[in-house]
Amino acid sequence: MIELAMNGIHATAERGWTLLETAQFYGIPIPTLCHREGLTPYGACRLCVVEIGEGPGARLVSSCTYPAQPGLRVRTATARVVRARRMVLELLLASCPQSKVIQDLAAAHGVRRQRFRQEHETCILCGLCARICSEQMMAGAIGFRGRGGRRSLGAPFDLASDVCRHCGACMYVCPACQLRCTFTDPEKAVCGGCANLRPPCVEKPAFDDLMCFLTPCVACEIRADTKGEVRK
Repeated sequence: MIELAMNGIHATAERGWTLLETAQFYGIPIPTLCHREGLTPYGACRLCVVEIGEGPGARLVSSCTYPAQPGLRVRTATARVVRARRMVLELLLASCPQSKVIQDLAAAHGVRRQRFRQEHETCILCGLCARICSEQMMAGAIGFRGRGGRRSLGAPFDLASDVCRHCGACMYVCPACQLRCTFTDPEKAVCGGCANLRPPCVEKPAFDDLMCFLTPCVACEIRADTKGEVRK
């Protein structure tokens, strides 16, 4: 067993576990987009970043690919982590604003606008489709092509693949294909229709080192009960 600290709590992890698997075992929520159980971790979306270490040496790493190590100090919801996740969500919204999966993640993390050029792409290069095709369907009919700005996913030379069984697994896991948001205003990109209420306590400077990671927020529920409101 590996012993480490996660959000100030003593935690143990099995050898071979990643930080994401350790957090999930303890019920600590970490958002992910390119990660899916049963598929090889890829670390493409960077939504699952966490902060490891302390002081000037602290750094951000993707929890889905970083292994749990003895004595590691991990924080999953510092102000730095939250800022990084919001930036990633803004970039994802700029690429694929009609993905309801991305819109919901943006709403859950308090993103109300995105500041980048709108592209209206249909792929965020998360690699889920290629991995499920190769690792679960045992076909390998699609994969990454090109590099840099020309990088894309699909069948070689855009020709119909002889090994494709038209199972639909690639569309099932694709964040851009699962559900489409009908909001199409190119000036805003964030519809806000699924926006969640944000706990006011986490905006205070005292919470910079570890912001609220509870879903739902216990403090907000207690406050609602004391006011005689119905708790959802």
